[in-house]
Amino acid sequence: MSRESTAEQHGIPDEGEEEFELIRNYEDFTTIDWIQDSIIERNRRLRNAQKVHAARRGPRGELTVAWVWSHLWKILNSAQSWIVVSLVGMCIGVNAAIISIITAWLSDLKLGYCSDGWWLNRQFCCWEIEGGDDACDSWHAWSTAAPGRWAIYVLFAASFSFVAAHLVRSLAKYAAGSGISEIKCILAGFIMKGYLGFWTFVLKSMTLPLVIASGLSVGKEGPSVHVACCIGNLVASLFKRYSRSQGKMREILTASSAAGVAVAFGSPIGGVLFSIEEMSNTFSIKTMWRSFFCALMATVTLSAMNPFRSGKLVLFQVTYDRDWHFFEIIFFIILGIFGGLYGAFVVKFNLQFAAFRRKHLANYPVAEAVTLATITAMVGWVNRFTRIDMTESMSILFRECQGHGDYDNICQTSVQWPMVNSLFLATILRIGLVVVSYGCKVPAGIFVPSMAIGATFGRMVGIIVKAMYRAYPESSMFAVCQLDTQCITPGTYAFLGAAAALSGIMRLTVTVVVIMFELTGALTYILPTMIVLLVTKAVGDFLGTNGIADEMIRFNGFPFLEKDDQAYNVPVSRVMRRELHTLPASGICVRDIEERLASTNVKGFPITSPDARHSLVGYIERSELLYVLDKARKVRNISPETPCSFASNEEDQRRVEYPGIATGPAVGIDEDISMEIIETSATPDVLKFWPWVNQTPLTVSPQLPLEIVMQLFKRMGPRVILVEDHGALAGLVTLKDVLRFTLTEQSEVESPWNQRQFEGIVEEVWTWTSYQFDKAISWCRRLVGR
Repeated sequence: MSRESTAEQHGIPDEGEEEFELIRNYEDFTTIDWIQDSIIERNRRLRNAQKVHAARRGPRGELTVAWVWSHLWKILNSAQSWIVVSLVGMCIGVNAAIISIITAWLSDLKLGYCSDGWWLNRQFCCWEIEGGDDACDSWHAWSTAAPGRWAIYVLFAASFSFVAAHLVRSLAKYAAGSGISEIKCILAGFIMKGYLGFWTFVLKSMTLPLVIASGLSVGKEGPSVHVACCIGNLVASLFKRYSRSQGKMREILTASSAAGVAVAFGSPIGGVLFSIEEMSNTFSIKTMWRSFFCALMATVTLSAMNPFRSGKLVLFQVTYDRDWHFFEIIFFIILGIFGGLYGAFVVKFNLQFAAFRRKHLANYPVAEAVTLATITAMVGWVNRFTRIDMTESMSILFRECQGHGDYDNICQTSVQWPMVNSLFLATILRIGLVVVSYGCKVPAGIFVPSMAIGATFGRMVGIIVKAMYRAYPESSMFAVCQLDTQCITPGTYAFLGAAAALSGIMRLTVTVVVIMFELTGALTYILPTMIVLLVTKAVGDFLGTNGIADEMIRFNGFPFLEKDDQAYNVPVSRVMRRELHTLPASGICVRDIEERLASTNVKGFPITSPDARHSLVGYIERSELLYVLDKARKVRNISPETPCSFASNEEDQRRVEYPGIATGPAVGIDEDISMEIIETSATPDVLKFWPWVNQTPLTVSPQLPLEIVMQLFKRMGPRVILVEDHGALAGLVTLKDVLRFTLTEQSEVESPWNQRQFEGIVEEVWTWTSYQFDKAISWCRRLVGR
């Protein structure tokens, strides 16, 4: 069976290795070894190149048909990535348009119905009617009495949330939450099977409109990223090139995340920057171009479908044609401070409530969602800005007062102070509801709620500034306004407040600037936006808070290293594992390997020399041990006493050559030749494992600083790093070991927002509430007694 081919002589693996590659499927909740994945992808390219070379000329040197077909296939293979990206972008655009249309219809269904067609929302029902909804005879409220409208509003909200939570709990648990934290971990190499599956996509697309229409203080932008990545995974899985390569699939998922943000905000460039700044640790130029093309295809498809029939990609897209004044920078700074404080407050208390939810409400996800939706609807009905959908609220708050910008007298000077009170109440209510709602077991994002909170606060500040100008028009601060009758535009304050709140909760800067620019198209407001976001970032850095996505990763215990490095001033020897499960290079039999596999659950075994020095020979993974044992049983009858060897010898090296390849198990090994080693391994009956041993694993010295090891994990992506001290194996370190150490170090720092203080606050509030309730009951009893 021995053979020598051109592929073997040049270290190019043959087609037989494809069978071996199929066993390298990663288990759920494990990390991808990006080094090995890169080696496998490199081997595929070499195999394809070898096929093209073999088919190039016929027996007499003429061009063959196979050569022509191979080059056509090469061209098609090069264009395949752009075809996949185009399909993914178009599917994301279609899905986003459908979700937007259904969400608008369900949100208006709580308030009334259209007599011309039950499938029409309020905007389409009164499409060509002048004078608004009051002059529209086709739109009917559910009841003429205010209590009846309120009751139906609450009933619809509870029903929508019940259906959504029940479907998520019963059919697709991964459809709950935002998804951005998990997508970041998946892009970093964490395996979560089913998280990007078909049913997750279907259920999240179905339940997302129900959740938004229920009135819960959550948004669809974060879940839109998750849904977009599901689409990218499903479409790319149809192509063999992507289904077999984790690295190629990561490129598609990164592009899909950019497209998800692009359709959510109508911002293709902002989506690409979001994937760079927030989602991916490693971002190549090739990935950037594909992300941009995917985002562009998604937004073009969304624009072609025109779900709002206004030519806008999102409901709150506006256009500003007026300039700002330098004295307003003072108030822009106030908005920036609010954004930083808001982000720190919500992140801290939301994590505390998440711990409370995990401890007390984990078994009642449906009841929790229905209760929150009911309370939100009951409380939100009393305020004009919390009663309507958050995106519609932002579209109202962003408007200029000229033209048709007035809504419920928001531009009237006579009611400016009641309007300020209403906006302030809406801000406080939204903050409280976001803290308790984000993280419940339904599709829930935090982008739009944060922007809505910032918009109400910003509009309130804008109205106050405008009132100050009207009260003191002769003040030197407003001297420039004497030449401008419309000096203050409160809508721009709402716009900047929304940017500040979004930046504060996500800790993004450049992305938010670009998104806001693409939303307005106003170059004049780039500088104010940058000022606001720099102040927001400064406040967040001063308070020492991270973005909500990073905090949720840490809260859930996902293996993910943050981008920002911290100096721990410790060597890797303090973090590494010293008690290891190793295998000797020789002197071991099949029974010993089987017992080692049965008694441990480690993913791989370092190979050491059988002498007392325990020199490092290599590393072999668990899946490869199982593969070789299974193949050996099929080829020949091995007994438990069959000797095994993990060390190569000169005879086997002569029979199987693979020069030029530095690392990786089974790299360059032809499958038939590997089986030949199993069949006729040596004169003494020895089962040889050396072709599958990684003879040059990634190793470091025990004295290497931990920060350098963290950089190796982030940039190269190995599953394990071995620690070698002068040739002898000293230990090993994994990503989870590093994270465990960093979390331990951080927990030693006392935080003013710890769990005990939070529970103390909750207990005090509960005691005060119970006392006031008992006091009210006693007063009612005395009143009845009289």
